[in-house]
Amino acid sequence: MNNKKIKIAILDLYEGAPNQGMRCLHQIVHEWAQKNNKQVKLDVFDVRQKLELPDLSYHVFISSGGPGSPLDTAELAWDKKYMQWVDNVQEWNNNFQNYPKKHVFFICHSFQLACRHFKIGNVCKRNSTAFGIFPIHMTDEGHEEFVFKGMKDPFYAVDSRDYQVIEPNNDRINQLGVKVLAIEKERPHKPELERAVMAVRFNDYFIGTQFHPEADAIGMTVHLHSEEKKKTVIENYGEKKWKSMIENLTDPDKILWTYSHIIPNFLNIAVEELVPQP
Repeated sequence: MNNKKIKIAILDLYEGAPNQGMRCLHQIVHEWAQKNNKQVKLDVFDVRQKLELPDLSYHVFISSGGPGSPLDTAELAWDKKYMQWVDNVQEWNNNFQNYPKKHVFFICHSFQLACRHFKIGNVCKRNSTAFGIFPIHMTDEGHEEFVFKGMKDPFYAVDSRDYQVIEPNNDRINQLGVKVLAIEKERPHKPELERAVMAVRFNDYFIGTQFHPEADAIGMTVHLHSEEKKKTVIENYGEKKWKSMIENLTDPDKILWTYSHIIPNFLNIAVEELVPQP
């Protein structure tokens, strides 16, 4: 594959809303391609506004975050088409004659949609908005996950959501062979609140995170200095926490570490599928 272009598709679920996620995803893919001397063809598909979805000629898929409820769109045309696409990719992967297999990374809103689709937990609204840089704790299975190779425990990531996945359905998880890889930080002052699921390996080829592994210091600086986000953080966590988040942006062991490891690790795994088998 060194002499052929790797076809990567980004599924844009932002519905035209202003965001830093798409810029970051483009940046990560191009940095990874340059570092690994790979030729990449990168295309973006506007899932929610134009009902665009990639065909199976693409090698790797990254499905973005996005605004709104992951529960209220199940009957909308774009949501139905998206879920059919998920099933089509899984059907391709489940057929042993099909090669190479197709790897998909689901981020935030896409992660919630995938959890809803596979029925692996309770997808519900949070009591308050989560926004900022927070520790993410790996499970035992998370420590064995190659996409988390090189990550510390806990590691730090950008969390931005009004919804969450809690109460994992263990019967369904065991039935599908799903692995819960990470959970959110413990909140001792609110022991009644269950810790949300933050990362899942749905199967050998599908993985997703509730947090934003693509987030970088530039994007978070923009967010944290916006009036709306600054107000959200200060109201929920205090001004001291907001200031510490600003300081954390330049810490190489926090979101910069997550940015430079998780999606690049995913791309490394996905591209291994493209090496001809002996």
